[in-house]
Amino acid sequence: EELFFSQILVYLRKARQRFQKGIPFGIDPALIDTFRRNIDFQLTPSQKKVLQDIFADLVKPYPMHRLLQGDVGCGKTVVAFFVIAAALQSGCQAAFMVPTEVLAQQHVMTFKLWLRGFKVKIALLSSGIDKEIRERIYKELENGGINIVIGTHSLIEERVNFKNLGLVIIDEQHKFGVAQRALLPKKGRKHVPHCLVMSATPIPRSLALSLYGDLDLSVITDLPPERKQPQSICVGERKRKWVYTFLKQRLSEGRQVYIVYPVIEESREWDLKSLKEMYEALGKEFGPYKVGIFHGRMGAGEKEQIMKAFRENKINILIATTVIEVGLNIENATTMVVENPERFGLAQLHQLRGRIRRSHYQPYFVLISKANISENATKRLEAIATMNDGFLISEQDLLIRGPGDFFGNVQSGYPQLKIANPLK
Repeated sequence: EELFFSQILVYLRKARQRFQKGIPFGIDPALIDTFRRNIDFQLTPSQKKVLQDIFADLVKPYPMHRLLQGDVGCGKTVVAFFVIAAALQSGCQAAFMVPTEVLAQQHVMTFKLWLRGFKVKIALLSSGIDKEIRERIYKELENGGINIVIGTHSLIEERVNFKNLGLVIIDEQHKFGVAQRALLPKKGRKHVPHCLVMSATPIPRSLALSLYGDLDLSVITDLPPERKQPQSICVGERKRKWVYTFLKQRLSEGRQVYIVYPVIEESREWDLKSLKEMYEALGKEFGPYKVGIFHGRMGAGEKEQIMKAFRENKINILIATTVIEVGLNIENATTMVVENPERFGLAQLHQLRGRIRRSHYQPYFVLISKANISENATKRLEAIATMNDGFLISEQDLLIRGPGDFFGNVQSGYPQLKIANPLK
């Protein structure tokens, strides 16, 4: 009975969506092909199938609500590009929200490259943009002068309005709260825009909703054939010397290394040194190799300088917080060590691992955990050590954390079900 009534509520919610006023896009295959010519690689069969499903949604008179799932590096961004191309040919504006300024900048550069030769105006909107430029962007969004806006949380500010918003895409959707993800689609004036949310690891609530039919689900199953699966290794503090020896072997081969640390300041509660202390200790340990530090409190210019040096292999080891979780694509960085991984969520660990899955080199993902961790933390580490498939990891996350309050603001934890298990 519990599942029956939950299913009825989900069904009613989806039924209401079909009474919302959307914009049916006119999909012209010939025009889509002209956009395709600017991309220097072939779409995988899975990407083509996903686009067929999405285009079938876009021509309907009510708005699309679809979750696109696929592991890091499977090509979700190029799918988003073709969906935006469909919005452009239908005369609509598109808004693309991402969790970090670094990722927004990367998408802007990529989209400008893919849209070269077309009269399309793309804008970047984030907290780092000068006030004068922001004001100009606000005006051009409202009068239709900007076709595509890519940005961070700044897109959901009250000041942002659109002339004809027809498409909303939310990337790395697990990084946004329930209320935040609901705000951007409300920016449509006379209609509800089509909405596509994307994630390498859907959070429990989104996975539960897709399982029960409130969100339509598309999955990209293919990865580029040359990419290798990461080898994930979980060890205790006693194995630290072995880990450092292992890293020196990778460095001697010319590869680069990430070391992810959970805090910036010292934490007595968690018995953790500060990031700066770890940086200094690593500098002594790794002698001739150049160590860099990267975290969210650094200025934009300093961040850019550090990342440029890392891309150019002038920094061999980058110790950082989870600010590197999204937005980085450095093929030569093939090994990552995560300190105190019990402090991270399963989706977060899977996203971090995706940073080293960007080339044909063998990637290594090493976790150094403390002793006496919680039962749930142990389950998370076991899952990340034995699973590479993002959808299987999502299912495990659902079992560990629960699907959340389906119709409210709770992102995780079990809903008010007395008997039923949502996955069984």
